[in-house]
Amino acid sequence: MYNSFILEEYIREALLDEAKRGRKKRKKKKDPKVGTGKKPKGSGRRLYTDENPKDTVRVKFRTVTDIRNTLSKKSFKSKSHARQSQIINLIHQRVRAAYKNAKDPKVKARLKKAYDYAKKRKEASKRKTKRMNKSKSKK
Repeated sequence: MYNSFILEEYIREALLDEAKRGRKKRKKKKDPKVGTGKKPKGSGRRLYTDENPKDTVRVKFRTVTDIRNTLSKKSFKSKSHARQSQIINLIHQRVRAAYKNAKDPKVKARLKKAYDYAKKRKEASKRKTKRMNKSKSKK
């Protein structure tokens, strides 16, 4: 009886020690760095964060005029084509979501026009990308 009690106590202590060691071996995941966001494959930039304020373009998409003004800004035009495509895509996604969630018929009509314009610009950007890729492959 006494031996079984000692054996049970020994097993209990061994299990507790093993559990403690198991906890120590696990590494905690580090918190992400401040200012990090989603990083597309192959890109040096992170989207949806303001890591480099000089690279920022203020985006408005409430009306067609807002989108035109955004896309005609110097801060937009000075970007590479790849970056411009990202910004156009961002506008397209946001205006699509706003249009989808709008309840008021007047707002919905305004956003529909803005969405159609953003869609047109996105398609134009895609065509330009294809042209640029063709010219690269010919060289």
